[in-house]
Amino acid sequence: MNIAMLCRNKSLYSHRRLEEAAVARGHTFDMINTLEVVINIASRKPTLYLGESQLTGYDAVIPRIGASVTFYGLAVLRQFEMMGVFPLNESVAIGRSRDKLRSMQLLSRKGIGLPDTAFAHDPKQAEKVLQLVGGAPAIIKLLEGTQGIGVVLGETEQSAKSVIEAFRGVKVNILVQQFIKEAGGSDLRCFVIGDKVIASMQRKGAEGEFRSNLHRGGTATMVKTTKEERDTARAAAKAMGLNVCGVDLLRSDNGPVVMEVNSSPGLEGIEKATGKDIAGMIIEFIEKNAREGRTRTRGQG
Repeated sequence: MNIAMLCRNKSLYSHRRLEEAAVARGHTFDMINTLEVVINIASRKPTLYLGESQLTGYDAVIPRIGASVTFYGLAVLRQFEMMGVFPLNESVAIGRSRDKLRSMQLLSRKGIGLPDTAFAHDPKQAEKVLQLVGGAPAIIKLLEGTQGIGVVLGETEQSAKSVIEAFRGVKVNILVQQFIKEAGGSDLRCFVIGDKVIASMQRKGAEGEFRSNLHRGGTATMVKTTKEERDTARAAAKAMGLNVCGVDLLRSDNGPVVMEVNSSPGLEGIEKATGKDIAGMIIEFIEKNAREGRTRTRGQG
């Protein structure tokens, strides 16, 4: 098979591992800088260019689109889809997961466990928003944030209100969420491929840090998950329409709750924590599922 991967940094562990896994299984593999692609929107003849070369002949595309280039990255991915190339994750599904507010609404509609979450446009509604999530302490989260950036813990009612009012005062969109104290600063990352949770790890925040992101100094260890946790992760992936994703869960007194569904999950932490060949499993999924024009959400977004 001929596989393309949309990415910016070719040296990242996840990208190198996917290339190694594909080449080891006899496939050709091209890393394409997302922002260097030119889109030619012509009637009945969608095409893509990289420099003077036309991007043709690919059987599948792996989108590893950074959050900061989501808009253009999804435009390029949609063009690949229009050309009949099989996407590991579809553009519509990635768009859903990248919009934190929309993703929470979709998960809520499916009855999937969530922390109490509130959103308001008017900064004067800070008190009401806090009331809806059970008061302080509360998590205030930028809608556009990634890897723990833009996530603040409002420890008291006054500090939480101040943060909400400050963010909204500068027209920044935020979510306010219930703080799950019993999680103890740790979460679960369930890695979903297809309709299976193929690996899970527990991430623990650094000393004094409520965020468990590995980029923020957290540590990861292999963990045994419950059937309810695996069912929740699978349901969250399905609600987004994602074939491959990392579902971040907290263990609450009321069962597992979903914090985020990541459409471009990193491989380094979970491969090292579990010893599993996640990259190989992703390539195997593409081998089994790649068919020209095979997209479930075509025409839906």
